[in-house]
Formats: sequence, C-alpha cells, structure tokens
Amino acid sequence: MRGQDRSGHRLMRARTVLGAALAACIVLVFGAAFSQEGAPVKIVPRLTGTAQPMELDRVPALGRPIVDDVKRMRNYPEQPPVIPHSIDGYQLTLNTNRCMDCHKREFTEGSGAPMISITHFQDRDGQVLSDVTPRRYFCTACHVQQTDVPPLVQNTFQDAKDIGRKR
Repeated sequence: MRGQDRSGHRLMRARTVLGAALAACIVLVFGAAFSQEGAPVKIVPRLTGTAQPMELDRVPALGRPIVDDVKRMRNYPEQPPVIPHSIDGYQLTLNTNRCMDCHKREFTEGSGAPMISITHFQDRDGQVLSDVTPRRYFCTACHVQQTDVPPLVQNTFQDAKDIGRKR
C-alpha cells in the first residue's frame, strides 16, 4: 500500500527470476548430456521390433505351447506356477473365466486339475471370501503359458540353496 517499503517485493521478484534462469540452465546442460545429436539415449537394448519405430517388420511366430501337463519346479518361493497346457481360445472376461471350469474347488475332482490356492479367495484385508477375489480373477496377469522359445535376455538366476553356505 501507500507509504510501505516495497523492497521486499523487489527482492522476491529477483529471486524468482534467478531461480527460473538457474532451472533453464540445468535443463539445457542435462538435456545435452543425455542426448546424442537429438536422439534419445537408449537405456535398455531393444528386444523386439524394428530399429525405426514406424517401420513394418515381419511378426515372429508364436512359440509352441508345451502341453505335457507336467508340473514345473518353481524357481523361488511364491512364484506363480506356469500353465502346463494350451490356453488358446480360453475366454477371460469380466463375465467368463474358462480356467475356473477346472481349477475351482468344486470342479477339481472331476477334472483332475489342481485347485487354485486359498490365497485367491482372500481379499486384501485377509478376509476369506466364498468365491475368487476380483483382484485374483484374471489368471494370466500372474500365470503364463509354458512355451518352447529361447529367453529374450540372459538369465543368471541361481537358487538360494545353491549360493548359500554349504554344510
């Protein structure tokens, strides 16, 4: 207002301008360091697709599913088991889950399939429900079909019992 000292406002405005200039310099310096001639830096190697994003490429054939119905050993505790049979044509929607035709508790005796884990009936608070909890309803979010394809990246996983101290 009138008669008040406005030097504080000028100081605040100077700090704001200085801060904006400093931020712009940081963006320019680091932006130049992280790009080569305007191209983005590759953090991870490309696994599939073409070198240029809009190029057309032949789609590789899908791996053949392993359908021997043999249970595979899990690599670590709490690993979701792989699906040891073909799931081509399985419907997995809000209204239908073909997996439950065999793996739900009521149908395992007739189908011979293993029952889904009791954890699939628990909500996030640990309450046991009478049916599969909605957060565990879409099986392929965690379980994958076993196929005969080579891995995309090198795997150096070692079981905990193999790297611990030997008795």
